[in-house]
Amino acid sequence: MNPAAKRRTVPWDVLGLLLLIAVALFTPELLRALFDRASVSYLSIAINALSLAVLALSWDMLARTGQLSLAHAAFYGAGAYTTALMLRHLELPMWLGIPAGGVVAVLFALLLGSLTLRLRAIYFAIATLAFAEVLKSVAHHAPTSFAGGNAGMNVAPLFRPTFVAGEMERWEVAFLRNESYFYVYAGLLVLTVLVSIALQRSRLRHAFTAIRTNEDVAGVMGVRPARVKLLAFMLSAAGVGMLGAVEAHRIGSVLPDQSFAVATTVLALVTPIFGGLYTTLGPIVGALGLSSIQELLRRTFDDGYLIGYGVVLVLTILFMPRGVVGTLGNAWRKRGAGKPRAKRTSDDATEKPGGEA
Repeated sequence: MNPAAKRRTVPWDVLGLLLLIAVALFTPELLRALFDRASVSYLSIAINALSLAVLALSWDMLARTGQLSLAHAAFYGAGAYTTALMLRHLELPMWLGIPAGGVVAVLFALLLGSLTLRLRAIYFAIATLAFAEVLKSVAHHAPTSFAGGNAGMNVAPLFRPTFVAGEMERWEVAFLRNESYFYVYAGLLVLTVLVSIALQRSRLRHAFTAIRTNEDVAGVMGVRPARVKLLAFMLSAAGVGMLGAVEAHRIGSVLPDQSFAVATTVLALVTPIFGGLYTTLGPIVGALGLSSIQELLRRTFDDGYLIGYGVVLVLTILFMPRGVVGTLGNAWRKRGAGKPRAKRTSDDATEKPGGEA
């Protein structure tokens, strides 16, 4: 068949990215117009959803190779402590801490991956979890004068809106601060989505699938599993390291138990499972869905809302094992398969050479 006659597919991933950018640009002002004072809290919820989306999508990049990583808390904490240490000991621009956090996380991934990526399944998971705990212990026992020890360190905010008496209200200062952070998180998510789309459109996508399906067979076919998994591990760590740095500035401090919390790794793992693994859209949908469900449960139940949150996750895994995106995709394909195909006539065949109708 002539290549020019091939059906042109719509670049849905690119269109989705453009839609994401458009929505992010107008979200803060839309929330302000709809909710006025309450827009501050709604914007905080949106920031948390963006943060979770970056964390989940970064984790999914490595999961596409079939590896179960429990090291994302380590990369997150490494990014947070990198920017905190730079502010404390070096006279460098504050914004440099964000890319520096990503670079340090990548270096840790290179070190850890070189030692552990030949392990498989549960052995790799245990090794990565141990690495996160080691870094937490190092942060706990670091000299107080250097890294704060158990007390941690304060981190200066990236944005400090000035209150102008008579021209603005107090809540508007908080809104401006959250609005600025929202755009930073949105930019970080866009960058992560770009990396994910690039991976999906490159030959690495097939290499990831081959390794996930059968690593030994992939090696025979010419794929170098160790190198490919190491690359995926490093790309996965970069976004999480930058996220940790941004979060340190927004929260205003870094603490060993907070920065290297196991909950960070759990969220990174659960969210793509809820939304749909091995896709760009799935982790984002999972982050938006889980953030909304958590906030709804928190406002409905004063106590025990986490139990309801866990029930939702269990039901999702039982009845939607492929996640929200996978389940909806299957339903859409079955609907399309159930439609009767139009019969081709001789006129159609002469109109479209090569058998295309």
